[in-house]
Amino acid sequence: MAKGVILLSAGGTGGHLFPAEALAHELIARGWAVHLATDGRAERYAGSFPATEIHTIPSATIGSRNPIALAKAFWTIWQGAREAGRIMARISPKAVIGFGGYPTLPPLWAATRRGLPTIVHEQNAVMGRANKALAGRATAIAGGFLKPEGAYAGKIVPVGNPVRSAVLEAARVSFVAPAGDEPIRLLVFGGSQGARFLSDTVPEAVAKLPETLRARLCIVQQARPEDEARVRDAYADLGVQAEVSPFFADLPAHMAAAHLVVARGGASTVLELSVLGRPSILVPLPHALDDDQGHNARILVEAGGALMRRQNEIDAASLASDMAGLLNDPEKLSKMAADAGSVGRTDATRLLADLAEAIASGESVEAFKGRMQA
Repeated sequence: MAKGVILLSAGGTGGHLFPAEALAHELIARGWAVHLATDGRAERYAGSFPATEIHTIPSATIGSRNPIALAKAFWTIWQGAREAGRIMARISPKAVIGFGGYPTLPPLWAATRRGLPTIVHEQNAVMGRANKALAGRATAIAGGFLKPEGAYAGKIVPVGNPVRSAVLEAARVSFVAPAGDEPIRLLVFGGSQGARFLSDTVPEAVAKLPETLRARLCIVQQARPEDEARVRDAYADLGVQAEVSPFFADLPAHMAAAHLVVARGGASTVLELSVLGRPSILVPLPHALDDDQGHNARILVEAGGALMRRQNEIDAASLASDMAGLLNDPEKLSKMAADAGSVGRTDATRLLADLAEAIASGESVEAFKGRMQA
């Protein structure tokens, strides 16, 4: 018989769902039943997420200043909270854990109204808007790259970011820099919001590479459905071998195979690059509040494992120069891979599960932090 139910809540993107998935596997192995509350975007992950039930909860983004739009958003969130409350009344969770994104607002808010122990997990180096809104009500704040400082320092427990089992499996592959005339594997991905710029810029940069270097490239690139055909055609016109798709279910394996990764600076991307130990060029998503991706990327840059280039400061020519400088220098690539791996942390899932079990049993955050430091 299960110890009880723990309800996980995450926005329906990989960046939020992947750490939730890692925790779910760990909690199930410890004898807990796991339920997931999310939004409709998570349907493509539903087959792999190890939950007893997946609950779709209404939610909305509070991004507009329009009074009518704001009123509609709050009404949708209120409806979601009521639905979440009904679900909790039925499944009686011992704790509720949110992984960010506005779909976490209704379940976490409903849980705090019921007096249930709650955790918000912040993957980034700065706290996102949804987690900020919940921080004052939550029992604990689990920090991925977040430091225990500021108004909520007493609640923040630095556990790291959970790593999916697929990433840990892929991390067994050692990095070997390309030598001589061997193929060079380039991986490009940008997430649902960030792929357009890379779809525009990377093929143009590849076209500017020396022909001898370009001829060795094998590219795997994520592109939005509306960009997929033109990106594939651009590489075909250059005679470059390329696999282009809107989504890769086996992305960790592609990351492990890559000699160089060009990507955004999302928390899950930075985490997985560090665990896998792969060199990268990171282009943080611009216009983000608090520059969360820039803060994340600096972790790898400061370790020596990545270059960071701001989107408004690069073009195809400068990106081609960066790529050529790295791809023509196997020793540099190997050092960057090792440096990226030096900041990789693989114990976060265990620590977060320990925290979840602690608050579910009524232990205080202060007492748990004391045990961690003992």
